[in-house]
Amino acid sequence: MQDTTIKCAADPTHAVAKPASAAAGAALLCLLSMSSVQFGAALSAPTMAIYGSLSTTWLRLCWAALVLAVLVRPRFRSYSRAHWLAAGALGAAMAGMTLCFFAALQRIPLGLAVAIDFLGPLTVATLAVRRTRALLWPALAIAGVVLLSRDHAGWVGEPLGVLLACAAACGWGSYIVLMKKTGRLFAGLEGLSISLIAAALVATPFGLAESGTHLAAGQLAATAGLAILVPLLPYALEMVALRHMPAGSFGVLMSVEPAIGAVAGFIVLHQPMGVLQIAGTLFVVAASIGSVVAAR
Repeated sequence: MQDTTIKCAADPTHAVAKPASAAAGAALLCLLSMSSVQFGAALSAPTMAIYGSLSTTWLRLCWAALVLAVLVRPRFRSYSRAHWLAAGALGAAMAGMTLCFFAALQRIPLGLAVAIDFLGPLTVATLAVRRTRALLWPALAIAGVVLLSRDHAGWVGEPLGVLLACAAACGWGSYIVLMKKTGRLFAGLEGLSISLIAAALVATPFGLAESGTHLAAGQLAATAGLAILVPLLPYALEMVALRHMPAGSFGVLMSVEPAIGAVAGFIVLHQPMGVLQIAGTLFVVAASIGSVVAAR
């Protein structure tokens, strides 16, 4: 311990290197999370088309909650009222965000849904800005979102799908703030485990209303696999990442997600990317890179 202290005092860059590497690692976790979400969403389209978005989303949450509870084994009796309130609020945000987002995907293209959904983390990032010039990056991201929402025929998507994506954006913004708070209160992934259980319970009435009590074996099998891509893996990665970066930085870094969504929609669902979509993709990527560089 003494040798390490002397080394840090002798070499100031040693103390800086650890936070810098932690931030870089957190950014990498975010990129992995976003890729998992968007390609998982694209791969979900056939299952949702057959069984419906609400029941499919509900079963994914159930599978994710079950798997993580078995792995983590949360200590239910040890939690205080503050723990339960934080995890319950996060679970409600998770359920609302995922139910609305996947319902939107049945009505509007993936790239557009993600672009609108991104307004949630963008709001969190903008509220955290303390320098006026730093607003350039959220502004650039908004411009990219607008471009992703247009094609040669005009605005893309039907009104209900856009409204659902806006609701998902509200859930995503709340999720970022609540995920950071829950991550501080709980050890390891225990908070995420309790939150996923709460999310599954909140989503249950919606899932049962669509599917009833008779669930097809094919749907159970498909949702078990999809639950790993969304929500289990990304939520776990994001909880770890948010322990090493501010919520505002996380929100701005998420600006790359509409670009990943557009690419996933193009590759998996063969949804076209015109000149405006490509320009919008470049805008949001530039905003994400600029925000990370400016935060150093």
